[in-house]
Amino acid sequence: MSAASAVRVTGLRKSFKALEVLRGVDFEVAPGTVFALLGSNGAGKTTVVRILSTLLRADGGSAEVAGFDVAARPAKVRQALSLTGQFAAVDEVLTGRENLVLVARLRHLPDPGAIADGLLERFSLTEAATRRAGSYSGGMRRRLDIAMSLIGDPAVIVLDEPTTGLDPEARLEVWQTVRELAAGGTTVLLTTQYLEEADQLS
Repeated sequence: MSAASAVRVTGLRKSFKALEVLRGVDFEVAPGTVFALLGSNGAGKTTVVRILSTLLRADGGSAEVAGFDVAARPAKVRQALSLTGQFAAVDEVLTGRENLVLVARLRHLPDPGAIADGLLERFSLTEAATRRAGSYSGGMRRRLDIAMSLIGDPAVIVLDEPTTGLDPEARLEVWQTVRELAAGGTTVLLTTQYLEEADQLS
């Protein structure tokens, strides 16, 4: 495997009591690409994501993000990786802009307002910036969620089943967003149970 991998997983194993969920998983994600982890519900995709994002320890094997071992250097991994879960993590009471400003402030970044405005424009949300996020469509909410994940310029963004529960139009919006991320050089690891989605994006 290349030393320049954005994500590298080797022989990853994880069990929950008697249930063996991961049995020696191996894959490598090249920088600036979209990599799809395809599998049905219960196949272990989210378990891999939780290990990569330092939320869960593997029983065996190794995993690295941006060259940092997830077990040995979790703080560095958390700086290099951003995770968007299966359901949008936006605060529905706040406006779209306020959600972005909040995350930028939590990351102690200078000029949170400018960061928010740039991301609103990038994700075609400027006109909805002052609306409560709770009024957004499913596709808009997911785009805002992904925009929030990009604050701080992580080396890798993980999208765990990003189109779960979305209608066909919203799904196409998310697909376009992922394509734009890849075109801009962002490394995307995406989990999905949809073969068409993996085929379209990775």
